[in-house]
Amino acid sequence: MQVAIVKYNAGNIYSVVNALKRLGIDPLLTDDAELLMKADKVLFPGQGHAGEAMDYLRARKLDQVISDLKQPVFGICVGQQLLCRHSEEGNTDCIGIFDAEVKRFMPERHEDKVPCMGWNELHSLKSPLYNGLNEGDYVYFVHSYYVPVCQDTIATADYILPYSASMHRDNFYTCQFHPEKSGKVGEQIIKNFIDL
Repeated sequence: MQVAIVKYNAGNIYSVVNALKRLGIDPLLTDDAELLMKADKVLFPGQGHAGEAMDYLRARKLDQVISDLKQPVFGICVGQQLLCRHSEEGNTDCIGIFDAEVKRFMPERHEDKVPCMGWNELHSLKSPLYNGLNEGDYVYFVHSYYVPVCQDTIATADYILPYSASMHRDNFYTCQFHPEKSGKVGEQIIKNFIDL
């Protein structure tokens, strides 16, 4: 099985490479459209600024390549946000798989820190992505922006307000958290994606 990771100017890609290697998978890190289209599974991870990431993707026409993929695709962290229609971060038009607007957390109390950083519980799990996991399992988040709960939400988390921890539409799966930094729970989620 060929697993490809979209190579673009977003941080944190190598921790995803290492997570796959721990599962015995040697992934291909590439921005080559043909190689991405031929892969059995595609991961679209990243952290960084949505506007800069979209500029890079558009310059290489990777936004269209990602949109056209037919195999299972897994957007992680900023990867989830870039698969939405629009982001408040840099007032950025994104790829548009999910008809959702990415919004910035607005602190309501002194203890509400942005970015949201640390371990948080997953709730309302409804996808094969979460096979073998339990309501309330903990995963690791680092983000200042979130996707509101919507028709494509397959798991929620709560920080200041409930939001989409994970989404699914057609062949596109996402998570806002970092499965590659979420211990055994995260490893199971990545394995479940590979097994889809």
